[in-house]
Amino acid sequence: MLDRQFQADAPNQKWVADFTYIWTAEGWLYTAAVLDLYSRRIVGWSMQESITSQLVADALMMAVWRRGKPVALLHHSDQGSQYTSEHFQQLLKEQGITCSMSRAGEVWDNSAMESFFSSLKTERTARKVYRTREQARADVFDYIERFYNPTRRHSTLDYVSPINFEKAQEA
Repeated sequence: MLDRQFQADAPNQKWVADFTYIWTAEGWLYTAAVLDLYSRRIVGWSMQESITSQLVADALMMAVWRRGKPVALLHHSDQGSQYTSEHFQQLLKEQGITCSMSRAGEVWDNSAMESFFSSLKTERTARKVYRTREQARADVFDYIERFYNPTRRHSTLDYVSPINFEKAQEA
C-alpha cells in the first residue's frame, strides 16, 4: 500500500492514477492520467467519451509503453469500479504491477493525483467553454505534453519541471 508516501527514490517505483471529467457542449470528456511520484511527470493519459475500465487501462498502457515494462512498480488509485474491474486488475497482473488502493472515502490517500487534476482545472480548463470534445482533448493534450511535463515547476522538485528534474537526475 502507498500509505500516503508520495515520494519515490527512482522513476517507475510508484505511479498514482485517477480520472476527471471535463464538460463540453457535446457532453463529458473523461480524462485518466498516470503520474510518476519520482518526478511528478504524467507518464500516461487517456481521454474518452465514456467512463469505462478501458479509459484507465489505456492510460496505464501508455505509461508502460513510454517507460518500459516495470520491474517493481506500485500502482495506486482509488477504489473506483474502473480500477477494481477484472479487466484492469488482469492488466496489472500481466504487467507485473502491484496494486494499491486508497481507503474508501479517503481522498487524501491519492492527493498527489488530485493535485495534478486541480492544477489542470485551475490553470487550463476551469474558465473555458469547449464546443467539442475534440477541442477539449486538444487543450488537455497541450497542457500535459507542452506545459505540465516540460515547463511547469513543482515545489516538491525544488522548482523545476518534471522533465527537467528527470534530466538532472540522469546527469
